[in-house]
Amino acid sequence: MRRLGAQASDRSAGNGPGRADISALVEPAPLVVVELVKGAMRIAAISRKAKALGVRVGGALADARAIFPALDAVERDAFADASLLETIAEGCDRFTPVVAIDAPDGLLLDITGCVHLFGDEDRLRRALGRLLARAGFTARIVIAGAPDTARSLARFGRTGIVPPGGDAAAVRPLPVAALALAEDARLALTRAGLKTIGQLADLPTLPLVARFTSDITRRLDNVLGRAMAPLKPHRAIPVYMTERRFAEPIARAEDIEATLANLAAEAVEVLSQHREGGRLFEARFFRADGAVRRIAIESGRATRDAAVVMRLFRERLNALADPIDPGFGFDLVRLCVAVSEPMETAQTSLDGHVDSEGEVADLVSRLAARFGRENVVRFLAVDSHAPERSARVVPAVEARKGEDTKRAWAPTEGGEPPLRPLRLFDPPQPVDVVADVPDGPPARFTWRRIEHDVVSAEGPERIAPEWWRRPGAVARDYYRIEDAAGSRVWLYREGQYGGPVKPRWYIHGMFA
Repeated sequence: MRRLGAQASDRSAGNGPGRADISALVEPAPLVVVELVKGAMRIAAISRKAKALGVRVGGALADARAIFPALDAVERDAFADASLLETIAEGCDRFTPVVAIDAPDGLLLDITGCVHLFGDEDRLRRALGRLLARAGFTARIVIAGAPDTARSLARFGRTGIVPPGGDAAAVRPLPVAALALAEDARLALTRAGLKTIGQLADLPTLPLVARFTSDITRRLDNVLGRAMAPLKPHRAIPVYMTERRFAEPIARAEDIEATLANLAAEAVEVLSQHREGGRLFEARFFRADGAVRRIAIESGRATRDAAVVMRLFRERLNALADPIDPGFGFDLVRLCVAVSEPMETAQTSLDGHVDSEGEVADLVSRLAARFGRENVVRFLAVDSHAPERSARVVPAVEARKGEDTKRAWAPTEGGEPPLRPLRLFDPPQPVDVVADVPDGPPARFTWRRIEHDVVSAEGPERIAPEWWRRPGAVARDYYRIEDAAGSRVWLYREGQYGGPVKPRWYIHGMFA
């Protein structure tokens, strides 16, 4: 397995958008980026001009200005840094789907199985360098067998490509700071005369652990390539993926749609071979200038019909408030199947029709693609006798398997009035109630300053509290009430007369 590490060089980690490449700016004065560290302004990043004058990262701003009063200092913006690094990571998806962010100014790419798309490792490395250069960045790019090896060489070394099996030899000359240890541990190693990774690697393991901690040996093994630290991709790795690369970028809408249709057909073929259907599809459009555009569609049921996938993509594209801008064109279009599930061949009924549930799922998919998944919802039954928690709202395109079966909806008798209203007030609204006897049904109630005379009352229906959710909660007595005007409401009394909690009345919902 091969890993690629990249680190921004001679640029500010706190510039944010608009200051990507300091060296490309016409600077009236040397530029430094500063941040507050333990009550003092410290230099976090420097420009080429400031570096040439002898300014060093980590120094105090006051000391640097004492020597170079004309320094231009800009305060670091950590949020802009993170946003910019995320944008760069999005553009690096064109090289591999496994891109991990190595904050504050690095990326780690797992290029295993992707090198052949570019010819060899050197061509891939140069292609990444050209992409970053076009975006205004200067970077050190290293390819090695382990992620920590690539990271250490990118930050402290000068090697470009480490041959297979040469990780340990490549990092031996590096300083112990390449292990990314805590400052006190680094100082302790330096004072003990251990200044390079090679010197540290030659020591026996047990005395090293006894003198310091096991964290040092773990980091040492990772950097030497003896152990492999797992990467955490900034985006989930797709289940299946198809793509098209173009020597000349495409920009016409017809070409883009035709490419997407071909990719959908290929993805459906792969799904058919594995007897699976896709639930979540994502199209990624990589522009020639490094920008990336993403469009995702979700199906209400597993599908491997290319026509259905393309219809959902068209619905989604037509509903976009900000249409996709091809700029100078897309040189890479990728279609990912992010979520899939087993799918058998659909069985038709005797009259030749497929079950109606599939047609409803297709309709839900189209509505969600047009209006957004959060705007097309459905209710799921929840195993709770509390009325406000007996159902929950979820996007209608979410998986139905195993959800509705947890608790079926209570059956209703034909012709019988509903026991509970379909819609409830959240929160329940307080009312003033007059009853013939303290524990009896309401005879009159006042709601929103309007008095209602009760002509019919059914109840009570006592619902015990869920004490494990609300400690100290009391039981409720519910009544179905009809007033003189014909309105039917659902009232409840919380607490009992003569009990520790003074009774209060609420209206929880209205019947249609």
